Amino acid sequence: MAYVNNLKMFVRVHDLGSMSAAARDQRTSPAVASARIAELEKHLGIRLFNRTTRRLQATENGRIFYEGAQKVLDAIDEAEASVMSSTVNLRGTVFVAAPLGIGRRFIAPHVPSFKDEYPQIDVRLRLSDRVIDVTAEGLDMAFHLGTLDDSTLKLRSVADCPRLLCAAPAYIERRGDPVDGQALVQDKHDCLNLRFPGAREFQWTLVTPDGPRRFEVNGPFETDDGDVLTGWALAGRGIIMKPIFEVAEHLKSGALVPVAQATPPVPVQLSCLTQHRRLRDPKIRVFTDFIIAKCRADLARAVEGVTLPS
Repeated sequence: MAYVNNLKMFVRVHDLGSMSAAARDQRTSPAVASARIAELEKHLGIRLFNRTTRRLQATENGRIFYEGAQKVLDAIDEAEASVMSSTVNLRGTVFVAAPLGIGRRFIAPHVPSFKDEYPQIDVRLRLSDRVIDVTAEGLDMAFHLGTLDDSTLKLRSVADCPRLLCAAPAYIERRGDPVDGQALVQDKHDCLNLRFPGAREFQWTLVTPDGPRRFEVNGPFETDDGDVLTGWALAGRGIIMKPIFEVAEHLKSGALVPVAQATPPVPVQLSCLTQHRRLRDPKIRVFTDFIIAKCRADLARAVEGVTLPS
């Protein structure tokens, strides 16, 4: 088992390029991570990494060994999954990531009940609105809200999520209600943007009579937390583009109202991304099935009573 742990540490150090990052990923200390790599190098009689002040770089031997180590770990995962699939008591740890809003509203609340049903499966949930690299970050799955480029990951659709533009009545009273996307730009409305390193959507894509069109919008504030944006909008600071489920309660109460309804945003899809090799793992399958069913039910309830844009 010690050798397998050393292999796991080596693969994560290779993927992340950092001893401390790999240690955090494996829930141990940098000293333990370093010791495991040193033990592996001593056993093999080769150097696996060239160490610089900024980053660990795999040696030629390290790159060759990485391919074999990954195959060994994949084989172990598959062997364990084949054994556990024939038993009732599933066990292990599921590593999952999700956007902040999705994770807080629709995933985190159901993790305890999942644990009650499968007491020997632990869940490690990471919430962030930034783009997540499922493979590089060692995740079993990640929920994604938005459009996706071609991916080597297995995609499972959870739900289509209509979006709208909305603002507080105080903002509309002060700045007016833009009719459409063109008015947003021409009247220089304060548009509150979700931006973070690696973000690709720096424009708002709205549905016009001529089809989807991108509008360059600007505003006084930006953040990488979607709930912060909602708070600014509620304070009358500008217009936000949001999935309806995120602002449904504020729409029902009148704290936020739709704007620019002639050109609604293009809907986005909530998806679950999984590495193909992880799909054979029964604990991954049961967690995915459980959470997706809960998400779909919660999403449907969230938008009840809200008029969707046509």
